[in-house]
Amino acid sequence: MENRVGLIQAFKKKRVKVTEIPKWGTYLRKKWEDEFVHHLTVQEKEDIYLYSSHWASGFLWHVFSYDKRKYLQFDEADKAFESENKKFCYLFFQHYDDAYILENATKVTAADFNEEEDVYIVDKDFTWTYVRTHDSGYLGPYFSRIGE
Repeated sequence: MENRVGLIQAFKKKRVKVTEIPKWGTYLRKKWEDEFVHHLTVQEKEDIYLYSSHWASGFLWHVFSYDKRKYLQFDEADKAFESENKKFCYLFFQHYDDAYILENATKVTAADFNEEEDVYIVDKDFTWTYVRTHDSGYLGPYFSRIGE
């Protein structure tokens, strides 16, 4: 929680309009799955631990770490994210239900998320996503675009 407060303050200093949308995390995670993981069967999703089980914590970004969707990683992911026009984005987390709308976020950079874990940023239409994982540097960060 402390990291999120600092993150939001940093955005506000960059003149990003931040709107908290409490309890939207579940909806946004499902929408993200529908857009970026729809091509996998239920069994394939289970095989890559997309969902939590008694064996492993589930992470949506496993679609990238198991090479089930095309993506950019590391510096290429950061550069792709930074080149996006971020007029309106959703920011949400793997394990928290609060989420945020970021408007006029063109000054938001990949470095803003260096202290974050398992955070997802998507544009309003879910056509691209940037993900910072708890294993960033080893697994991620990732960037992916629908249709590529």
